[in-house]
Amino acid sequence: MRTLVLTVSASLDALTDIFGGKVNIHVLMALAAFASVFMGNPLEGGLLLAMFNLAHIAEEYFTSRSMVDVKELKENYPDFALVLDIANDNLPNTSDLAYQRVPVHDVEVGSYLFVGAGESVPVDCEVFQGNATITVEHLTGEVKPLETEVGDRIPGGARNLDGRMIVKATKTWKESTLSRIVQLTEEAQLNKPKLQRWLDEFGERYSKVVVVLSVAIAVIGPFLFKWPFISTSACRGSVYRALGLMVAASPCALAVAPLAYATAISSCARKGILLKGGHALDALASCHTIAFDKTGTLTTGGLVFKAIEPIYGHFVGNNRSNFASCCIPNCEKEALAVAAAMEKGTTHPIGRAVVDHSVGKDLPSVSVERFEYFPGRGLVATLNSIESGTGGVKLLKASLGSVDFITSFCKSEDESKKIKDAVNASSYGSEFVHAALSVNEKVTLIHLEDRPRSGVPDVIAELRDQAKLRVMMLTGDHKSSAWRVANAVGIQEVYCSLKPEDKLSHVKDASRDMGGGLIMVGEGINDAPALAAATVGIVLARRASATAIAVADVLLLRDNISCVPFCIAKARQTTSLVKQSVALALSCIFLASLPSVLGFLPLWLTVLLHEGGTLLVCLNSIRALNDPTWSWRQDLLHLINEFKSRLLFLSRRNTSSIQAAATQ
Repeated sequence: MRTLVLTVSASLDALTDIFGGKVNIHVLMALAAFASVFMGNPLEGGLLLAMFNLAHIAEEYFTSRSMVDVKELKENYPDFALVLDIANDNLPNTSDLAYQRVPVHDVEVGSYLFVGAGESVPVDCEVFQGNATITVEHLTGEVKPLETEVGDRIPGGARNLDGRMIVKATKTWKESTLSRIVQLTEEAQLNKPKLQRWLDEFGERYSKVVVVLSVAIAVIGPFLFKWPFISTSACRGSVYRALGLMVAASPCALAVAPLAYATAISSCARKGILLKGGHALDALASCHTIAFDKTGTLTTGGLVFKAIEPIYGHFVGNNRSNFASCCIPNCEKEALAVAAAMEKGTTHPIGRAVVDHSVGKDLPSVSVERFEYFPGRGLVATLNSIESGTGGVKLLKASLGSVDFITSFCKSEDESKKIKDAVNASSYGSEFVHAALSVNEKVTLIHLEDRPRSGVPDVIAELRDQAKLRVMMLTGDHKSSAWRVANAVGIQEVYCSLKPEDKLSHVKDASRDMGGGLIMVGEGINDAPALAAATVGIVLARRASATAIAVADVLLLRDNISCVPFCIAKARQTTSLVKQSVALALSCIFLASLPSVLGFLPLWLTVLLHEGGTLLVCLNSIRALNDPTWSWRQDLLHLINEFKSRLLFLSRRNTSSIQAAATQ
């Protein structure tokens, strides 16, 4: 009866595949089982299908293991959000909050939500009232709880450990962090790398070849090797041997060899690393060079305003001086007001620092009339300024950006040279980051300070010493500022004062000169061309521009580059596991096929060897869930240490059991 049930199930699967024009493992197994029953061995045919179904169940289990992190993220979906009824941003008494349960997919930007202790934040939002301790471990892998205050931004899916918050939605559900993680991870697992696509195509053709070879052995075997057509007590027949080949050579193990890709993508998602496809893993593993943007990537990006210094074209009394500190107090205020007006609403670190410094200061009223942005170079604007005392309006023509950008508007080479000499003669030296501002041909330097991120030197050292990568910095900042940061983090190859097109050129040249590929790590719109041209583009998703995110292959949810070494090591581990799995699958096929054709193995043992090989490939692929190392020596050392720790644990437990027994 059981044989009949298994045969019917296998028949349905096989018929479905055949009518779909496919010849795969289901078809091969069904044919082998029917032939076995036809030859008078129903028990062997049933055993064949039983073992195949058990192996298939095990394979599905291992495949589901690779998706476990995405499933856990989906479990964090809050079905509803508590939307408060608030008019004109005026909160009612917190003890008398009126709210309604709204499906999370219907929450609108600007809605006020209540998040209690133990609840998940429905969408990306900003804390409007209250404070709490949250955890984003399931999103980014960061274990440390975070304290939130009014004004802090919180990603959707973050868990509120304690406290009560009223938050303001900044994104819809589809645009929120949790939804994006799940969407990108599922798309990445469906977006198959080149090797996996090739194996899928090869598998179907290979199955047809196996069927043809099996038929050939069944028909030609009796003529070439004097085998009986049907098995006898003295010799296995050619049909039986053909069935053995059909089972042993089926591509089941090859089909599951790429399972490591899905497992690795899921493992990366658990660490807050989103890959836009398995192809990114292959590309990362092939790279020999890595390039970093400076501001916001290697440094905090939170520039601090240090000083403003008029350097050219300002008046001293009634005389114009090319090199002097400004003697008209209003000039510095005017320059700061103009720069703040031009940078209002910007996301660029220099612009944010200027605007933040201008807040609360008594500055002239300036409004922007016309505005033009040159990516990676600067801004040009026409502004209106109200003159103090007279109340009149004067027209200002201003440009803000790098020194080269400002001097590009000079009327003569002599004027350009004088401005550059004035910059070099700055009383603040060249240690700070600076931007130049020209207002009606009066040039002012804005000095800012940028600091390297904590932990960056360790990341650079690991990439250079363990990953054996060539590490370089590509930045638009001037030489002194770039080298100050490079020396602090341990980068020895620096290219500075680069425009976006210059970064693009360096990326192409480095890839060509070194061979292999290049990884570009950045976050700004200025990095977008280089990110797109690089073999792999990696961005810090929290601060990256929409353009940078669109062209990148890897998104880091953590606001630092600490995950970059893990990402590269995981890619190398995965490609190695896939190659091992393919080699293991082919070895198992060969070791099972040859003895079966020669008549040394019964059909049930052939099935056992075949499915055993498939399970071995699954077990090997699931190793991608383990944290990667940089070499097989480290892998071996890790296994030895783990084995020792388990032996020590068992020894202590046995000792405790003996002591407990002795005391009784």
